[in-house]
Amino acid sequence: MPVEPRGPAPDDDLVPADDAVIGRAVRRSLLVALALSAIVAALLFLARRPAAEQAVLHKVVGQVENLEQGLEALPAVTFKDVTASAGIDFVHENGARGQKLLPETMGSGAAFFDYDGDGDQDLFLANAMHWPGEAGAGAPPTQALYRNDGTGRFENVTAAAGLDAVLYGTGVATGDYDNDGDADLFLAALGPNRLYENEGGRFRDVTARAGVAGAPDGWSSSAGFLDYDNDGDLDLFVSNYVKWSEEIDLELNFTLNGVDRAYGPPTNYEGTFCQLLRNDGDSRFTDVSQAAGIQVVSPLNGRPMGKALAQTFVDVDLDGRIDILVANDQVQNFLFHNRGDGAFAEIGAASGIGFDSTGNATGAMGIDAGHHRGDEQIAVAVANFANEMTSLYVSRDRRRLLFTDEAAGEGVGSPSRAFLSFGLFFFDYDLDGRLDLLQANGHLEDEIHEVQASQTYRQPAQLFWNAGPTSRSCFAEVPRDSLGDLARPLVGRGAAYADIDADGDPDVLLTQTGGPPALLRNERRSGQHWLRVRLVGTRSNRDGVGAWVEVEAAGARQRRQVMPSRSYMSQVELPLTFGLGSAERVERLTVVWPDGSKQSVEPPPPDREIEVTEAESGGGR
Repeated sequence: MPVEPRGPAPDDDLVPADDAVIGRAVRRSLLVALALSAIVAALLFLARRPAAEQAVLHKVVGQVENLEQGLEALPAVTFKDVTASAGIDFVHENGARGQKLLPETMGSGAAFFDYDGDGDQDLFLANAMHWPGEAGAGAPPTQALYRNDGTGRFENVTAAAGLDAVLYGTGVATGDYDNDGDADLFLAALGPNRLYENEGGRFRDVTARAGVAGAPDGWSSSAGFLDYDNDGDLDLFVSNYVKWSEEIDLELNFTLNGVDRAYGPPTNYEGTFCQLLRNDGDSRFTDVSQAAGIQVVSPLNGRPMGKALAQTFVDVDLDGRIDILVANDQVQNFLFHNRGDGAFAEIGAASGIGFDSTGNATGAMGIDAGHHRGDEQIAVAVANFANEMTSLYVSRDRRRLLFTDEAAGEGVGSPSRAFLSFGLFFFDYDLDGRLDLLQANGHLEDEIHEVQASQTYRQPAQLFWNAGPTSRSCFAEVPRDSLGDLARPLVGRGAAYADIDADGDPDVLLTQTGGPPALLRNERRSGQHWLRVRLVGTRSNRDGVGAWVEVEAAGARQRRQVMPSRSYMSQVELPLTFGLGSAERVERLTVVWPDGSKQSVEPPPPDREIEVTEAESGGGR
């Protein structure tokens, strides 16, 4: 492991002064950001204000106003903690024993996936470990795999499945990289990464053969499978965080109160390069990061710029090629635009996604993308550090690759500022056909309240209900007393969702650093209809990753992408859930496969899950 003693940290392992200057500038700009955010919110409100002849319409259906007056518009949905009753007895180990080492704060992720092919969503929980040489630490903790019996009850099958590995695991990604019909698993780590090939329900470590371990002293945070070259197999993108060692961490010797040691920010650590690993089709991967333009250097010092914590993949400009979005901590976010020739152009700053609305880099953690207003424009949500709003970058011209941060005007900005957010995702929790937004929150320091009275270590998750396209602000924060157990404060990190009990609505899992996860069952009491769609690729990758499914019902169209890699160090289920509200029939169902071909599907009755297999010959575009 990279944390074994190796002598004093060399001087060139520490970031030179220009990175410290950037960090101080960011902190000095915070007061300006607070003032400017209010101005931006006012301008966005005025920009979205309806014309005079629409005033009566907004008075009738202005659901944000209803929320303020009596909460009449909120759906009758709460979340119940079923972790123990469902059989989940996992406790995350981060190694924290008082040294205050940065990796202890970051947590580990989770993935919902069907590892045994029986049609329900199983659960993998990544785990870290005791630090090497720690006396009296007890039995070493392992990763954990839980098999779902189809009703939402889980059995620990870690050892039987061959996943009882001991390593400092961080992020997890699953995907059928060899197109053999079962889901394989990649585990990002502090130290060498691991790739496990699924052999009919038992996993075999194929890291060395596949060539995906990464640097032996590296720190990979998250990862995801995608088909960036549209050749029909899944490639692998790995987000790497900072250049870290125990010696560097101890030498920096951070403190909050001038006396006691504290967890330090990433500002004074050198950045790293992300990795793009091309699937060669023979169960081996080739690192094409440099040739593909993934290695971004800082113009200030010529060293790696990225401090990546999460990624997601989406065709931002509708050119038929998937692009890569990366959330970076305290440096600009990346948007790698796929040029179609095997390479990418990094355009985060030019597109408007790189920085917040005041031009500053944020402490970006989790990331997701979706059609939050049900139109052609796409939104990219980024969870940020305390005293920073969650970012909501909305495309106003997708083909020109231009985004603006509309978090304040869309109702997310102000409520999110007080929290330190990690995992975040769009999902339709009340099945009304509109994408809502959930984020997991939790601080780094267990005594943060002693130096910042507004902050606590454990923080409640936040759920933002989508009030619909007629509302002035798209999102309204759901009051905590309406959330059930979702409002219980946690040291939240990873976040994922899946329908664990086959009732049609998405349930939620939140991970904690150094504690148990929270499995939260969706207690929907409304009679909303739904449809779940699972894809099987033939010419495309077997999972249909990157495909879009379009559903039309009651005159409204929804678009969802098969993209399990999202949130923070985590992965959501593969099947897509479409809320149909009160609609009792689906009018149209179309699949747009990764190569751009369209396949029309006979609309099924609602309230069921269907499987769509890709036609052998491509349809029209």
